[in-house]
Amino acid sequence: MISLFSYLLTFFAILFWFFRVLVTILYQLDVDFFATPLNTNIEIAVLFATLPCIILVIKRNIVGAAAYLAIYGVYFGNALYEIIVSSQTTGLTIPNTANMIFMVIGVVIPFLTFLDILFNRNRSLGKGNKKEDWFYANEEYDRKFDERSDRNQYKF
Repeated sequence: MISLFSYLLTFFAILFWFFRVLVTILYQLDVDFFATPLNTNIEIAVLFATLPCIILVIKRNIVGAAAYLAIYGVYFGNALYEIIVSSQTTGLTIPNTANMIFMVIGVVIPFLTFLDILFNRNRSLGKGNKKEDWFYANEEYDRKFDERSDRNQYKF
């Protein structure tokens, strides 16, 4: 059973992917937007590489989460480091600040997704078969019910 935190992380990863697609399309159409892609060609490759990673994350596969973290960590992490270093000498502008916020989000979401799948990879309650979870989830109730019925037996 997947927790609400896992669902929300996956939902935010998909929303962030749609946002990056929107940013790339608007940049290609020369529409002014508060965020810009770092490198358009690499951004398109990252967007296409993200699709199988998100599918694997939905299936709770650790390889997909690691690939997702690696792709976004290299792409956004390197640019984030460069903006932080350059902002110490030139200062921050509004577009650089907006891009820096989205870069931080682009690194944090895959990192949290990787940690979530790494530490909570197997979420079944039973012996490993998800079809039996309903049985093992009710075990405590069954024990209480059996104890009550044992005390209420009358001899004739």
